[in-house]
Amino acid sequence: MKTYLLCFALLLLPTHTALAQRALTWQDLKEKFEASNPTLRAGQLNVDESRAQEITAFLRPNPDLSITADQFNYYPQLRPLAGADQIGSISYLIERGNKRALRKEVATKGTQIAVSQQEDLERNLLFTLRNAFVSLLQAKAVLQNAKENLAYYDHELQINRDRLKAGDIAPVDEDRLELQRAQFESDLETADVNLRTAKIQLLMLLNERTPVDSFDVAGPFEFTETLPSLEELRASALQTRPDLRAAMETVDQAKSSHRLAIANGTSDPIVSFDAGRNPPLNGYVGFGVTFPLRIFDKNQGEKLRTDIEVTRSQRLVDAARAQVFSDVDSAFTNLRSTVNLLRPYKSKYLTTAARVRDTVSFAYERGAATLLDFLDAQKSYRDTRLAYLNLIGSYLTAQSQLNLAIGREVLP
Repeated sequence: MKTYLLCFALLLLPTHTALAQRALTWQDLKEKFEASNPTLRAGQLNVDESRAQEITAFLRPNPDLSITADQFNYYPQLRPLAGADQIGSISYLIERGNKRALRKEVATKGTQIAVSQQEDLERNLLFTLRNAFVSLLQAKAVLQNAKENLAYYDHELQINRDRLKAGDIAPVDEDRLELQRAQFESDLETADVNLRTAKIQLLMLLNERTPVDSFDVAGPFEFTETLPSLEELRASALQTRPDLRAAMETVDQAKSSHRLAIANGTSDPIVSFDAGRNPPLNGYVGFGVTFPLRIFDKNQGEKLRTDIEVTRSQRLVDAARAQVFSDVDSAFTNLRSTVNLLRPYKSKYLTTAARVRDTVSFAYERGAATLLDFLDAQKSYRDTRLAYLNLIGSYLTAQSQLNLAIGREVLP
């Protein structure tokens, strides 16, 4: 039986390993990030605290209970309470001006602001996560390109080694070709370091302890030439930006706070009911109302302050709206410029560089091109291909910047 269980466990082991090493998509990363990032989870606690404040704001005042015994007389029979006054009273503060409901309203709107601020925190953190994701995709593409360049050059080296044996090229030319391989090796090593660094950065954001070699992501590393119109992007940003929404909600909260300040300027009566015994009376009941005289203090300072706060919050809304337009316009301009640079690479420069490299290599192998021409063609192709990959990375970063400016992913 133990043998069967061991075999079964061995059969399952590769499956679990494969699942653990599955490349994560952008959606997978978002879900893991939202579930495990400590900064995001700490921000959610602010929302929970604000909801707890709603409970406190809506509390009713507690009644007061008072018990009094006065005028003790010491009789020989040791009955000190026989002639004493015994009074019990209960009082309750009645809040006027709808204060309790206004406190609840202010607290509820504070929770709405906290929710919007949490969404804005998530928006900014997702931008950081997206940039790290793009950096990793770019590092993978550059590493793959470095491997292909080295493999291609090794193939060319082998051909020229055969030519050296045949006496078709000079030993010094073959040595120069061998020395040039160091550049391809350097490109490969640098790309590998950049890849591992990008993985470490992404793992830090995910709060993961997965080994770097076991962690990988997958996603499209390309660009699209079609872009939405600027007016559509502006309109979408005005509707979805959480920081703008938080600023507008702050105005609403300030207006509620102003109404609460006015309500707090009203006097709250205290209603009391008492019952007692006052010898020779066997018992009595009474009723009383206490009115605070608000002669000098009608909360004028707080009324003025909250009124000023409404105006200040409205100015901040204008500033936030202007910032939204600035962010969208800047991100859109950057993205459109990157697309304009990428178009000729895709349509002409990449194929031209590859054709020049292959043509010069073919000519050099047959003695129709110089060594300098061969090395220059290799360098030109490597630089062109690397510039294209870096531009793709810039495009995806600009795309992420535009999504940040709008407040949601309008471009996948």
